[in-house]
Amino acid sequence: MQDRFVYTAHPSRVVFGAGSLAALADEVKALGCRRAFVLTTPQQEATGADVVAQLGPLAAGLFPGAAMHTPIAVTERALAAFEAAKADCTVAIGGGSTTGLGKALALRTNLAQIVVPTTYAGSEMTNILGETADGKKTTQRNARILPETVIYDVDLTLGLPVAISVTSGINAIAHAAEALYAQDRNPITSLIAEEGVRALTGALPIIVTTSRDPTARRDALYGAWLCGVCLGAAGMALHHRLCHVLGGAFDLPHAETHTVILPHALAYNAPAAPEAAARIAAAMGVEDAAQGLYDLIGRLGGPRSLREIGMPADGVERAAALAVESPYWNPRPIEREPIRALLERAYRGARPEA
Repeated sequence: MQDRFVYTAHPSRVVFGAGSLAALADEVKALGCRRAFVLTTPQQEATGADVVAQLGPLAAGLFPGAAMHTPIAVTERALAAFEAAKADCTVAIGGGSTTGLGKALALRTNLAQIVVPTTYAGSEMTNILGETADGKKTTQRNARILPETVIYDVDLTLGLPVAISVTSGINAIAHAAEALYAQDRNPITSLIAEEGVRALTGALPIIVTTSRDPTARRDALYGAWLCGVCLGAAGMALHHRLCHVLGGAFDLPHAETHTVILPHALAYNAPAAPEAAARIAAAMGVEDAAQGLYDLIGRLGGPRSLREIGMPADGVERAAALAVESPYWNPRPIEREPIRALLERAYRGARPEA
């Protein structure tokens, strides 16, 4: 156990369980709000319309334009619609893209937000916002960014496509994995991280074979919640830096990028963070965290190369240069040539190496 540490608990209210979306109107009222502005991606507009109907007179409008990596241009359009509707809170229903838009609006208005996750992104439990402009993604922490209420309705994840379940689940695992070797790690977050990894790596194989299994879906959503807590309570390192670079520079899909990069980031850091690597491996029930995760992603049918998710062949050098420009703290120094080699292996889908 660490001799000295700081742990900050973030004051989000969590409503968890099958059918819990039914409590949405009461949760809006509990925040003292009366005009909820619903946010979705274009693909989930119909779901957003159902939520508007469920809220009835409490609904102020619907903005179905959330996009990956929270482009500032999209946020500006949503903010104009939000203000025109005279809304006093947001309800973001969907994955990380929608959650990000809700956070961006909360940062600009200082008004309350409710998040209803339908994937395993985990970002709903953090005070972190990543925004993209001119091909670069920047992140910040701010108390206004943290959602006041999160409703985890297991029923909303039963129909989540298997491919998205896998990549968003690995995305969540990344939050827990990095919390175990973060500069500001602490014993409480480390326990939560191990439990989150255990829950997700146990649930995902079942979801792949029996996608509507309610127990596996419950466990996966529980794991995603815990992994999100880790991201909110501890800092980010190499893995998240690489994913932010790749997402901002090449507009690669967020969860898929996390899925490809995580085994390589774990292998890179394992020599400098052996205890973290051992705890991840133990939670997964494997001998080696990086190799075990790479193999698990293969069994789950997830992507294992940047090439297959749209990375251009000449992007490795540019990504390596960007990654070392403003590196996050990391247990192992972030150096140009080792990072370039890591990205080259990730581009080809090769097995990770320390």
